[in-house]
Amino acid sequence: MATATEEVTLPKLSNDEIARYSRHLILPEVGMEGQQKLKAAKVLCVGTGGLGAPLALYLAAAGVGTLGLVDFDTVDASNLQRQIIHSTATVGKLKVDSAEIMLKGLNPYMNVVKHNTMLTSANAMEIFKDYDIIADGTDNFQTRYLVNDACVLSGKPNAYGSIFRFEGQASVFATKEGPCYRCLYPEPPPPGLVPSCAEGGVLGILPGLVGVIQATEVIKMILGIGEPLVGRLLLVDALGMGFRTLKLRKNPDCPVCGTHPTVTELIDYDQFCGIEKPKEAGPLEVAQNKAVADAAVVDGIPQITVEDLKRKLDVEEDVFVLDVREPHEYPIANLGAPLIPVGSLAQRIAELVEHKNDEVIVHCRSGARSQKAALVLKEAGFTNVSNLAGGILAWAERIDPSMPKY
Repeated sequence: MATATEEVTLPKLSNDEIARYSRHLILPEVGMEGQQKLKAAKVLCVGTGGLGAPLALYLAAAGVGTLGLVDFDTVDASNLQRQIIHSTATVGKLKVDSAEIMLKGLNPYMNVVKHNTMLTSANAMEIFKDYDIIADGTDNFQTRYLVNDACVLSGKPNAYGSIFRFEGQASVFATKEGPCYRCLYPEPPPPGLVPSCAEGGVLGILPGLVGVIQATEVIKMILGIGEPLVGRLLLVDALGMGFRTLKLRKNPDCPVCGTHPTVTELIDYDQFCGIEKPKEAGPLEVAQNKAVADAAVVDGIPQITVEDLKRKLDVEEDVFVLDVREPHEYPIANLGAPLIPVGSLAQRIAELVEHKNDEVIVHCRSGARSQKAALVLKEAGFTNVSNLAGGILAWAERIDPSMPKY
């Protein structure tokens, strides 16, 4: 960054770029100088998923000169319902490689810097230092807190967005005059309380709405025009097509951006969010750990494999299987088991009383909701309850490949 006494030299635009950005150039709020500022800007997109896709595409189209992409995932077919930066042709590719193809195809005059890695406390500050603005398109709490704290500590504004089902949020955090993410959410929710988009779903168009809002905020900050969402939280309701704005205040007691901060370096965000780290295994331990995982007990609930369930059903063992997904999921794929959604299980325990001493195996889509349901049954006095590890997805993957996965 140049000091107040240094003259900033903005990059020149070629004739081709002038033609490309002509609709910007005729806006007096942008003009030639504004477009040059966009070309000089360096923006880091954390995530190239639902939010990162429209965010990166519109920043590239607008002429932002350098876009950094942080992502370690690969493109899956289930991403394409909302992650429009990827395509059927790039399924299986690294997301940063897939995104680069689309971005360079859209605008060959911009640079793409790929960070094919998980953002961690060990690398965040090093990655952030080369960028002017950070745009947070992540989908988990530990990374949101990491991005926030790294932005505050490095003095970089955070163009924030989040989505779930039909609703979204957007704001600009970590500016000198405004609050940070921790001012709004001092503590993360308990693990498992807020389901992920993979569990709860998301309307495919919603990340487009919120991601474009994030891109708008980034461009306004680069150009120094308008009123960025500093000190304001924009709430988006796609079903009602309503937008509300809540005023936010900087918390003087905030542990990271307050007057007497206690967080002065990046911390263990998995631990902060109550996320248990997986046990690391060397090559010689893989087979042993797989056996342990197959026989794991989580919170007192045995985890049964789909292979073991298939064997029990084939020999007609006296086992009761319970599906705890939502009714609209049942027609997509099912094992023919009775259905009681996990949210109403406690109120409907009486319907299962005859199985109180039977072997009960609970399943859902992936194993998370059924684990909660198994704990409800155990608390209610059921004596032999197991959770189907991996849920119906594991069944489709390893037992019945003809079953659709969703």
